[in-house]
Amino acid sequence: MTPFGSQRGVALLIVLMIVALVTVLATQMGTRLQLQIQRTMNIKDSNQAYWYAMGAEAFARKSVTTLMEETGDKISIDQPWAKAFTYPIEGGGIQARLEDMQSCFNLNALAEQNNNKNQQQASEPMEAFHHMLLSSGFEINSYTADTVRDSLADWLDSDDSMRPYGAEDSEYESREFPYLAANNLMSSQSEIRLVNGVEASWINDILPLICVIPDVDSLAINVNTLTEERAAVLAGATGLSLQQAKSLISSRPQEGWDDVNDFLNEPVLAAMDLDETRRKWFTITSEYFILHTKTRYNKASFSLTSVLHVQGEKEVKVLRREFGGVE
Repeated sequence: MTPFGSQRGVALLIVLMIVALVTVLATQMGTRLQLQIQRTMNIKDSNQAYWYAMGAEAFARKSVTTLMEETGDKISIDQPWAKAFTYPIEGGGIQARLEDMQSCFNLNALAEQNNNKNQQQASEPMEAFHHMLLSSGFEINSYTADTVRDSLADWLDSDDSMRPYGAEDSEYESREFPYLAANNLMSSQSEIRLVNGVEASWINDILPLICVIPDVDSLAINVNTLTEERAAVLAGATGLSLQQAKSLISSRPQEGWDDVNDFLNEPVLAAMDLDETRRKWFTITSEYFILHTKTRYNKASFSLTSVLHVQGEKEVKVLRREFGGVE
């Protein structure tokens, strides 16, 4: 082969290599472009699902405002707000459910023990919580209930003094993955999983009975929104048995009690002779609601949980939003 022929062969090889390199680069660029387009579409769908959820929240705030204007102080479970709704949209749908946060036991209420200098004696909210655990119908024995009650109170208070069955930093620091007690009010219901004595075997069963109202350390129970599934909350607050509490809820007037005294004068409660502290726990109105929203758009889905507070008659404020989970 002549030198000129060798040069042509080398040039041909270089050209083939360049073509192969350009083909590989073009293929990679095409693949990345497709991935980028799909990523952009996913972000767009996720954003749309998010805004649908925010729209549902705005609608719920407006609905609660209208509810307060129309019904005044009386809030009951037979009213339209208590019914879950599903709204179809092009490419997806919206599911929303509004729930009264005063039909469950506010865990922050145990912080009232902060005002009790004698920590050897349980406060009334602590005793109510203890009785709710025992009467819940789940496998929670007396010792476990004592431990959870005192440990939860220790978790909420601001000092390092330990109650008889409680736990403070020393207990949590000794664990495989150590942490400290909050020594403050809870901000989310899921925080109870960290409290000493709480067991995985029953925690999911007890979650529907409890809630956390941010920055609120009092107990207020709307007797018109309690359901039989939450009869243990009523049993705990009154000292009734679970069956007595269920019977009382099932015999409630269809539109609820018109006055809290009508509820307290029910024979089964009158016989309990509740003290003034416990009588003040009960109400027929509500200030706090929680909205559970799930939206879907194309292949994207989104979950939003919003805690709403009614301030006055016309203002509903969002206290907390939790994305991707339901309380």
